[in-house]
Amino acid sequence: MHALLLSIPSEMISALRLDLLAKLGLAVVLGGAVGLERELSGKPAGLRTNILICLGATMLMDLSINVGIGPNGAHYGDPGRIAAQVVVGIGFLGAGTILQARGAVVGLTTAATIWVVAAIGLILGAGQFLEATGGTLLVLLVLAGLGQVERRILARHRTVSCVIRARKGSDYPAIEKEIRSSGLRVSTTAHFDHDDDVTYELRLMGPAKQFDIVTTRLLERPDVLSVQFE
Repeated sequence: MHALLLSIPSEMISALRLDLLAKLGLAVVLGGAVGLERELSGKPAGLRTNILICLGATMLMDLSINVGIGPNGAHYGDPGRIAAQVVVGIGFLGAGTILQARGAVVGLTTAATIWVVAAIGLILGAGQFLEATGGTLLVLLVLAGLGQVERRILARHRTVSCVIRARKGSDYPAIEKEIRSSGLRVSTTAHFDHDDDVTYELRLMGPAKQFDIVTTRLLERPDVLSVQFE
């Protein structure tokens, strides 16, 4: 990419902003690569979302660098101020993808992906094509490659502590039956009565993938307020 731009007269590059065009083109490719992986994984922030985030961050970083350059080429002000606002702003977008459903928090990986795609766009906007490409490959390795490793590890049996908050007068035998029907075994049980609710502290054993299933089933019960694993 650098070699291609160097072969073109500098006057033409400046007039047509071919350097910015190269940055935006690579932003579409790199943001699209991450977005495609998210799309195939069925995540809410997919192909178009990640492309737009990468494009926006690239344009703002390019603006941040060039807006403070005077006619004589001298730099005025802080070229990082606009780029810094991208980091702050992308946090609000990422927060919107984190959902809390009655005690279960999901969407953290999607939020982190949005954040790192914005970082890739900032690197592209600064003209660091090689670094941006290498960073994208690492992101894909983490999302796709390590995802397989994670699933294999989580497929093994493990023992965890579980805290269930339920309404007063809840039917604990029915709650325990729900847990056992999900493929988990309850090894120890303790309950504590409070003014507004009751807390059950359990020790559960079983395949790791079943913990998400039992969380969903328990939260569907009207007498269960929250489920937390430690």
